[in-house]
Amino acid sequence: MAHRHEVIVVGAGGAGLATALYAAREGADVAVVSKLYPTRSHTGAAQGGIGAALGNVEEDHWEWHMFDTVKGGDYLTDQDAAEVFAKEVIEAVIELEHMGLPFDRLPNGKIAQRRFGGHTKDWGKAPVHRAAHAADRTGHMILQTLYQQCVKHNITFYNEFHVTDIILEDGVAKGLVALELATGELHLFQAKAIVIASGGFGRIYKVTSNAYTLTGDLQAILYRKGLPLEDMEFYQFHPTGLYPLGILLTEGARGEGGILRNALGERFMERYAPTIKDLAPRDMVSRAMYLEVREGRGVGPKKDHVLLDLTHLPPEVIEKKLPDITEFSRIYLGVDPLKEPVPVMPTAHYAMGGIPTTLWGQVIRDEKNTVVPGLYAAGEAACVSLHGANRLGTNSLGDLVVFGRRAGIHAARFAKDADYHELTEEHLGPSRERIERIKNSTGKEKVAVLRAELQQSMMDHASVFRTGELLQKQVEILKELMDRYQRISIEDKGEAYNTELVEALELGYLLEVSEALVHSALNRTESRGAHAREDYPERDDANWLKHTLAYKVGDGKVAFRYKPVVLGRFEPKARTY
Repeated sequence: MAHRHEVIVVGAGGAGLATALYAAREGADVAVVSKLYPTRSHTGAAQGGIGAALGNVEEDHWEWHMFDTVKGGDYLTDQDAAEVFAKEVIEAVIELEHMGLPFDRLPNGKIAQRRFGGHTKDWGKAPVHRAAHAADRTGHMILQTLYQQCVKHNITFYNEFHVTDIILEDGVAKGLVALELATGELHLFQAKAIVIASGGFGRIYKVTSNAYTLTGDLQAILYRKGLPLEDMEFYQFHPTGLYPLGILLTEGARGEGGILRNALGERFMERYAPTIKDLAPRDMVSRAMYLEVREGRGVGPKKDHVLLDLTHLPPEVIEKKLPDITEFSRIYLGVDPLKEPVPVMPTAHYAMGGIPTTLWGQVIRDEKNTVVPGLYAAGEAACVSLHGANRLGTNSLGDLVVFGRRAGIHAARFAKDADYHELTEEHLGPSRERIERIKNSTGKEKVAVLRAELQQSMMDHASVFRTGELLQKQVEILKELMDRYQRISIEDKGEAYNTELVEALELGYLLEVSEALVHSALNRTESRGAHAREDYPERDDANWLKHTLAYKVGDGKVAFRYKPVVLGRFEPKARTY
């Protein structure tokens, strides 16, 4: 089956839907290819809010938001991206509201805002109310609102289609191949512009807030084709995952006044970030929690977690502003946050790194910013380097809308003057071969076993704290897992809804992105943001104030190139809160 659309977006989360909507508004014929029904996309799990300097509760300025983003990113953030973002996210929030997003309101009718980690006023002097929210279901509301708008604009949706290949020839993106889950059939898609908005890859870790679908498919597909992945060593652990499940409890809980406590009942963040305490950036809070546990102040029989205490807050604040996380605690742990503190530990949450792009979402292939014509990326799959070495809470929802919009506008304008490329049945060949090889294999390895080994080993060797020794060990483990992956077999040989086949394909992607992450982390001999090397505890601006571009150059081999950080008005300084 062949399909043809001017702009094809891969992924139907916040970034994909924003891209599709703005491309359609530019007059392009747009299609969205998604492995999930759109409103099941993982943006729906985002809880806390979308940060924008609206100044509805107290004085705020986009310059302050830009400063917080750059400082939060440990000065690896490209400052041109932070500036574009801090300005445009204000319009984006107002536009979402005009589309009908049901934000919480202040008594005066304006959009309500809450405090959030790392967001400050007056260049870091005190926390600020910046996060616009719809209870603790902000991502869900963004997804529903954008999807309704896409339906209104008659955008074509191909739901439950798994992209298996991006067709890149002569350095140009020409189309893509996708597996239709319902039939097992491969489809060929012709496009003038392709936008990748396929989300992150938290499933490389055992404890994660990410859905089962977040397996880094498109990052891996481009990485295999010789395109680089940028800053993959920077992976964020969110401090408050429900222990031991990793289900997310929003930072909005701390924004509303929640306090982290150790076994002694101490508010331990006072030691690590005396000014903004529990609202320090995520990388700092996650490390502080691990240190408390490591030094013997953990809670429980195994002393292996800490507590999030909301018991001092008025019950109506908890029930009205944090209804979802209250329910999660009660359902999954049998803990009532009104009456007792909730067990928490960091959970793998967000990739700061990904497919390198320009400020308009154009994918770039090298350190000279050479653009791949017709190929775009936005959202968590992309790395425009807004987030640098550590993303501030709420900046991901802003990122989706701001850079999704930019990618959509640029892709539609590019498509106006571009032509379709000739594609033939032969372009289905590589995908068909890969699928047949998995189906016909008589190997003894099982997908679930390999995946569990990958997730546990990544947790043990490449998570919140890292050392050269542990990372080197993980390099060897990944080589062995990739070797064993060649010998996997599956029992379901059917065509319709073959989820076993899908999981086998996804395991391949997980292994590839893990390889890029681990090699990048081993290569960067400093600590910065979410990348904490215990053998190199200091940030090293002399040698490492630069972006990593990781290239796959053969089995288990990765080559590196570097791209300068775009500096600007904020000089790199030590990060204290």
